Amino acid sequence: MYAYIKGTLEELNIGTGTIVVEAAGVGYEISVPSSVLPSLPGLGVEVKIHTYFSVKEDGQSLFGFLTREDREMFIQLISVNGIGPKGALGILSVLKPSDLRMAIMTGDAKSISQAPGIGKKTAERVILDLRDKLSKEAGYSDPTAVIFESAGAASPMGEGPVAEAIDALTMLGYSRMEAGRAVGAVPLQEGMTTEELLKAALKAIR
Repeated sequence: MYAYIKGTLEELNIGTGTIVVEAAGVGYEISVPSSVLPSLPGLGVEVKIHTYFSVKEDGQSLFGFLTREDREMFIQLISVNGIGPKGALGILSVLKPSDLRMAIMTGDAKSISQAPGIGKKTAERVILDLRDKLSKEAGYSDPTAVIFESAGAASPMGEGPVAEAIDALTMLGYSRMEAGRAVGAVPLQEGMTTEELLKAALKAIR
């Protein structure tokens, strides 16, 4: 019903995670992820919020995001069985959409389960339901490719060593997202072994 709302930012309520945007004389109360709040302009400044309108038996709610892509990530989340709008908002409050995509693609249930009310089983369901879908949308033949794109690196050479290095880092106690970032930050060289990749990734973490 509402693709976006463009108007003046009138209120910013950190405690409730809501903002009020006035457009055409109407004040719209919009729930936003806490990760969005620092990126908002000051009060009285025009802002464009991409919105999702939720209708339930107990009421109607607006959820807002700074980009269309972030809104689409929210819609992907609520398509998962057991994840409602508030649960999706909680996940996006803990993880920025780009970090959430990496967590899903690398199977990092630990990072996703940091969201309030999201247990390990629910986080694993998010990964199971969305991993292939996100891979296809991004055009990846292998989910580990997202690691290198997010780090601004070239495409992975030798997917075996990449996956093995990530697994090794997770066994050392790092989350898969942390491991993915560290491996993605390594300048890849032709013929690089898992051991060489792991050593370079550990240096990147330190």
